[in-house]
Order: sequence, then structure tokens, then C-alpha cells
Amino acid sequence: RNGATRLAAAEAAALAASLPGWAIIDGALCKQFVFADFDATMAFVNAIAFVARSQDHHPDLGVHYARCEVTFATHDAGGLTRNDFICAARTERLFA
Repeated sequence: RNGATRLAAAEAAALAASLPGWAIIDGALCKQFVFADFDATMAFVNAIAFVARSQDHHPDLGVHYARCEVTFATHDAGGLTRNDFICAARTERLFA
């Protein structure tokens, strides 16, 4: 979002450590989620889309038969912001 403040690398690393399975790769917050089948994957992707739209913060998604790669970064800020971590935590709740 416009005006979002990019986090310092140390702060981003500390926040990433609080999210199981998430990693900072090339300046973005990433995780792969694995499912039993395509239907479960698509249900998850659609739930992410609903939440992302309500938050006006959209991840990059890699959608496959039984897995989905989710990547958050705030392009306007040139890296990771607190909102990326909030959205990742919401994604974790969807998966749970």
C-alpha cells in the first residue's frame, strides 16, 4: 500500500520466525501449503482470495494440483511490511 513502511531485515526475520514454515526468500515472505487433492487446494486459494480482497493486500500464488505457494511482499514499499506478516498469519488461520 502507499505509505507502507518497509521493515528492517532484523525485524522481518524476527517476525518470520514466529510464523511456522514461512521463510524470507529474495525479499518476500513465502510458504508452500500441501493438500490432499485439487479440490482442497482450490478451496484454500479461494479463501485466500476472499481475505486478500477484503484486506486490499494480494499475495502472489502458485497453484498446483495438491499444493499452493503463497508469497507476500509490498511492492510499493520495496520489501516486507508489517501487513505482509499480518496477512501471512491470516493465511495460517485459513489453513488450520
